[in-house]
Amino acid sequence: MTAVPALSLPMTGDQMFDTAQLAGTPYVLYFYPKDNTPGCTTEGGDFRDHHAAFQAAGTQVFGASRDSLKSHENFKAKMAFPFELVSDPEEQLCEAFGVMKMKNMYGKQVRGIERSTFVVDGKGQIVKEWRGVKVPGHVSDVLAFVQTMK
Repeated sequence: MTAVPALSLPMTGDQMFDTAQLAGTPYVLYFYPKDNTPGCTTEGGDFRDHHAAFQAAGTQVFGASRDSLKSHENFKAKMAFPFELVSDPEEQLCEAFGVMKMKNMYGKQVRGIERSTFVVDGKGQIVKEWRGVKVPGHVSDVLAFVQTMK
C-alpha cells in the first residue's frame, strides 16, 4: 500500500480536492484523458449511474484530468455528474499517482493521462489500482471492490 501525498487542487463546485481533509473518508479517484471525449464520457456516465451504490458503500468518487476548471464545470453540468472533477493542468496529482504516459495517437508519440482508477481507504492509503483501464465493465469492478471494504 502507498500513502497518498498531501495535495490540494481546485475542483468543480467551488471546492478543493484536499487529501488531508479527506482523511477518514474512503474514495475513488479516477483519471481520464479529456473532457467530452467518447471513452471519458462513457466512463463518467458509468460512475454517475453507480454513484448511489458508491455512496451506500461509504465511498466518495472524484474524477481528474488536466482540463481547466471551466471545461470541467461544463462537462459536469452536461453529464449531470453527482460528483466533483479535479482540475490538474500542472499535473501535480497526475505525477503523484504516476498516470502520465507516452501514448501513440494517430502515429505520433504524445504525452497524456493513462486511464487509471485508484481506491484510497480512510487512512489515506491506496488499497487498489487499475491502470490502462478499458471502460466497459470497469466501474462495476471498482464498485465490487469498494463493497468488500466495509
